[in-house]
Amino acid sequence: ISACLVGSEMCIRDSLPPAWMRRQPPPETIGRLDKETSGLILLTDNGAFVHRWSSPRHETAKTYEVTVDADIPPDLVAIFASGTLLLDGESKPCRPATLTLTSPRTATVRLLEGRYHQVRRMFAAHNLTVTRLHRSGVGALTLDGIPEGTWREVQPVDIDGP
Repeated sequence: ISACLVGSEMCIRDSLPPAWMRRQPPPETIGRLDKETSGLILLTDNGAFVHRWSSPRHETAKTYEVTVDADIPPDLVAIFASGTLLLDGESKPCRPATLTLTSPRTATVRLLEGRYHQVRRMFAAHNLTVTRLHRSGVGALTLDGIPEGTWREVQPVDIDGP
């Protein structure tokens, strides 16, 4: 069983049916959300599914809606896409990411990797502070039609397509 969930990991476990938490093997999350980030998180008891959706080798895209504290310079689109952006404290640059500006202070970011606080750190590298971060999609899965704080089961068609 796999589920598409909304909210932070701390409240996800509280919102699931108690029987899910007693499953063997126990359910585990695919990815994490920090307490300042909202959005989609996957929970499953299927180890192969976890590997398929979390291994960097499979290049599962993660999509985020971002709000920052100042106007986003248009040249940041090319910098994110270049694959040369180096995060503070790291020696290997980020893989290319897609940055789509949606207003002067908001954007959509699509990543193929998931480093620690990566989106926040990418903007911080350019003196921008993320004030709102929401993961709106993982792979082909999105939060469309799922109210905040609720969950639904993921069907095979959601993952593999019609």
